[in-house]
Amino acid sequence: MKKILLLPACLIFGCSAIMAQPKDKANLIEIPQGEGYYFQTILKDIRNVDDSINKKEPEFRLSMDQSGYKLPNKISLYKSQWANPPISQGNTGTCWDFSTLSFFESEIYRTTGKKVKLSEMYLAYCEYIEKARRYVAERGNSVFDEGSEGNAVARLAKTYGMMPESVYSGLINGRKFHNHEPMVAEMKAYLESVKTTNSWNEEAVLATIRDIMNHYMGVPPTRFMVDGKDFTPQSYFASLKINPDDFVEILSYKQKPYWQKVEYTVPDNWWHSNDYYNVPLDVFMQIIKDAIRKGYTMSIGGDTSEPGFIRETQCAMVPDFDIPSAYITEDSRAFRFANKTTTDDHGIHLIGYVENFNGDGKDWYLIKDSGSGSRNNDPQAPEFGYYFFSEDYVKLKMMGFTIHKDAVKDILKKFGNNNM
Repeated sequence: MKKILLLPACLIFGCSAIMAQPKDKANLIEIPQGEGYYFQTILKDIRNVDDSINKKEPEFRLSMDQSGYKLPNKISLYKSQWANPPISQGNTGTCWDFSTLSFFESEIYRTTGKKVKLSEMYLAYCEYIEKARRYVAERGNSVFDEGSEGNAVARLAKTYGMMPESVYSGLINGRKFHNHEPMVAEMKAYLESVKTTNSWNEEAVLATIRDIMNHYMGVPPTRFMVDGKDFTPQSYFASLKINPDDFVEILSYKQKPYWQKVEYTVPDNWWHSNDYYNVPLDVFMQIIKDAIRKGYTMSIGGDTSEPGFIRETQCAMVPDFDIPSAYITEDSRAFRFANKTTTDDHGIHLIGYVENFNGDGKDWYLIKDSGSGSRNNDPQAPEFGYYFFSEDYVKLKMMGFTIHKDAVKDILKKFGNNNM
């Protein structure tokens, strides 16, 4: 047997790497039940819960201490593109819809100069119909839940068109905020009964799903007036002068081959779309840097459940007790997706940037958010409904985005004709 010479670790990896100590600290912070805009305004309206009577034990979460940082959490610091003001998705799983329709609104303004506010709930209504249709076709072997992906918006628009939020809000009975929890529970229970009784009549199933949604959301109009003109959803969408085929999905996902169109294998991609252009991480990040500087925005999605995602500061960072910045690579990113510490849990709209704020040459990004985390400050503050993402956070935790194909035309050429 040969003798094996073991060298000291510092000679192999470098003493400086071993001696480096993390500088970021973590705190366990108490989250009082019922505090914050989300609980005191949105959930109070939805559930009419009196928190002073129905007190619950506080929750705890691991939270990065950002108090020692100079943070770019003011909108005035950012160069940004036009977008409608943030609105809340309420108690729903429709971030895919809010983020991507916001992106479409910005695209309509970018290309035509027209400002519109589109109905998220109309497309959510249509998406539930399509989910139920596939559920029947697959005999129950298809996901039926609240989530979806950003490219659902273009797919739905081709068939169902769009309409303004002013003609269909999806809010009835005096509600101010959306609540899909009981509606989805009822639809899922019904579909489970269909599966149990083997009652695979598509027409009957879709009629019942519509009836349930009509009860909770109201009936979407088939014709409506806008600026004195009569429209159907399809003719209104045509009037917006926007081509759904002009938008592409960019992904950086080491689990699948780069420079190919692949399926993004997450539950919210319930229809198994394989139209994602998969690129290496450095290309992914460069696209974002270049596109936002050229006037493009993007609907972007990934994980927002990290210790560095702080609702009090509205800033998302990667603490070095998680991973130091220099070690954020394709491998560390893929590792987190594989062990499910990175999940596909939220869609947002990236609309602006500030560069080199901390003198490190890195960007911070302005995020328009429909979720609860950005709504725990003063509702009158300009920052209400926004988040601020560090470049490292995007690099480690954001998986893909929807963008206009003109912003990535040179990238798309590298995929070849078979992948276009």
